[in-house]
Amino acid sequence: MDARTPVFLAPDVMMEPLVNQWFAVHTLVPPVSAAMMVVNKQLRIMKSFVDYPQGHVQALKMPGMAGGSFLDVDPSRVPEVRELLERTQRENPEFIEFDGAVRALEKMLAQETSGEGLERLYPLLPEALRGYVELKYDMQHRPSFRFFEQLLYRGRFYKERCQSVMLTRGGTDARPFAYSTPRLAGEGRVFLPLPFRHEALSALARMREHAAPLGEIQERLGVTAGQEATFQSFFTEQAPVRAGRFAGPGVRVRYFGHACLLIESRDVSVLVDPSISYQYPTELPRFTFADLPEHIDYVLITHGHGDHINLETLLQLRHKVGTVVVPRSSSGMADLSLKLLLRAIGFPRVRDLDELESIELPGGSILGLPFLGEHADLDVRAKLIYRVELEGRTVLAASDTNCLEPRVYEYLREDVGSPDALFLSMESEGAPMSWGYGHMFTSPLPRKMDQARRLNGANFARAAPLVELLAPKRVYNYSMGLEPWLSHVMGLAYTATSPQILESDKFIAYCRERGIHAERPFARLELTLAP
Repeated sequence: MDARTPVFLAPDVMMEPLVNQWFAVHTLVPPVSAAMMVVNKQLRIMKSFVDYPQGHVQALKMPGMAGGSFLDVDPSRVPEVRELLERTQRENPEFIEFDGAVRALEKMLAQETSGEGLERLYPLLPEALRGYVELKYDMQHRPSFRFFEQLLYRGRFYKERCQSVMLTRGGTDARPFAYSTPRLAGEGRVFLPLPFRHEALSALARMREHAAPLGEIQERLGVTAGQEATFQSFFTEQAPVRAGRFAGPGVRVRYFGHACLLIESRDVSVLVDPSISYQYPTELPRFTFADLPEHIDYVLITHGHGDHINLETLLQLRHKVGTVVVPRSSSGMADLSLKLLLRAIGFPRVRDLDELESIELPGGSILGLPFLGEHADLDVRAKLIYRVELEGRTVLAASDTNCLEPRVYEYLREDVGSPDALFLSMESEGAPMSWGYGHMFTSPLPRKMDQARRLNGANFARAAPLVELLAPKRVYNYSMGLEPWLSHVMGLAYTATSPQILESDKFIAYCRERGIHAERPFARLELTLAP
């Protein structure tokens, strides 16, 4: 293929963002959570695999263990994993130092405070944290601290040099579980050691729709001579079929799988929790990157869990997104800023929204609403339900919210009205708290506590009052982790008798008995709300 030839990026080429060769879930970007995840999760998994690879092999043969901390590569690759383990330790002393400093700080606060002033402790802070934290008490005189996150992103604990992108051809939905398996070198893989904010990555993603000279993008990405042949195989001269912008009338809602919704009027496009499938031959029809409009006015992130803030998808949309809207955070240990994260990886327009704050749109608005539950009772502020109104029609993206206190929605009834479409999850079991936050704790979690405080959404008993209070015209039980192209992030495997499915079936039947259209979408759905 001639270097001057204008080519397109093939629709099945996957762009996996990596940190230290691990799939970049969003917690691997902020300095605080990245340090603690590398030290307390990734290093431990790799060491365990190197010491006893057969244990990992046997565990992954057991049903339901795909989402566990078991490295999914052949034992013959132990030397490569050992090399990655040693290199990660050698090249990330800052992460190890930061984790140790947080542990020392928490120990000091537990031992050295009893309600007296905290000024005397600042000179005693671990050296790594001095200037990066504020000490404080809550109203019960319990000590804690918060980070100056913006300063951390400017300092040595933000490890851009650990970031890279792996390119490979797709063709299947199956991928190793993102939280437990690093990406090792292999045939058909090209690793690009570029920070996520690098503009050349947006230029590459743009080539899914707009042709550019092969040699030009190759040079911008720094492709080496040894990578050229594989890299060139990722391109085609065949132009894709491009989706046009919805021309109306009314509002069109497209379900792209899991929690991803595209809500469009003739004037505005809003994409919620984007996780987009690549395009390759499959018996399971789905919307892909090719079904997105040329420009997306707003991207909405409901909360900071890996199935809702998907960096792999977001980085490939950066060139076509106007503004990203995220819930406001408190910069606490479990509530790091999504706004700072997205700005760090190259999104110039990020707006954080608080509860009952709104954004005016042509012909409508975006309103943030309180989001209860699904965060193991941790102090997490950064979570929102979104009410999107366009052309007089409303869509409520309630995601994983759990209606723990129905009175909240009694108070909000006038603000919310009767939505034309309510999208609500029924992931009623949820993983233990340690699954999502275990790496952030500096002392072992008691098993009873871990199992009791789960990352669960609504069950039937919690969801039914929401329907009674809001009287939606349509109900869609989404965000269930059903789609196979997200199995590498979700690690779920339902059967017809799984509690989540049984609760969902009960909820759908309940809605239908009341004359409300209700269904559990799978893979692909489109509806048009008439003006």
